[in-house]
Amino acid sequence: MVKAIEQRGARDIAKRALETAGQVFRYAIAHGHAKRNPAAEIRPRDILKSGRKTNYARIDARELPDLLRLIELYPGKHVTRLAMKLMALTFVRTSELIEATWEEFDTDNARWNIPPERMKMRTPHIVPLANQTLEALEMLRTLTGQIRWLFPGDRDAAKTMSNNTILKALDVMGYKGAMTGHGFRGLASTLLHEQGYQHDHIELQLPHAPRNAVSAAYNHALHLEPRPR
Repeated sequence: MVKAIEQRGARDIAKRALETAGQVFRYAIAHGHAKRNPAAEIRPRDILKSGRKTNYARIDARELPDLLRLIELYPGKHVTRLAMKLMALTFVRTSELIEATWEEFDTDNARWNIPPERMKMRTPHIVPLANQTLEALEMLRTLTGQIRWLFPGDRDAAKTMSNNTILKALDVMGYKGAMTGHGFRGLASTLLHEQGYQHDHIELQLPHAPRNAVSAAYNHALHLEPRPR
């Protein structure tokens, strides 16, 4: 079963299927329906191909101030400029940013509540909002506040902007092959570690921290106050 799923090109799902099979057999053993757990005898690396880690292009942290200045001077559309600015300020994934809706934002409490169905890990995520982020959102609201999406498409406001918009804007600014929207996440991790933020708090905010369904339900707001913003 696991190999068949992998052959569809869904390695991560195949790995989770093996884990689920193990849970089923543990339940069966606990309730007297089975005597052994064959899934426990197999490790993912024993049967699945190694996953290739994608390294997203990003500039050196020392170059970030220059990039931020260029973003402020971006000659293209204001909505695109604000998308890049918010990417730098919140360091969420590109899809999480461009698919955001205004109803997700609680500006009174300076937080962005991303629902689990929009997250890669399928758990709710809270993004604390710094004052600079709130200012950028207020400016963006004057442009797109009457539409559901923060970043509606140019030709069809019922859809969001293309996930390549930020990448193309960076290319226009001279960062082709050197910086991507996802690169802001790597930069954030580097800089926040250098500034002394706790590793667990950074991982939770990115979010990279491993979470299961139970812990996520109780802890998605864990360490909210000390998280980087």
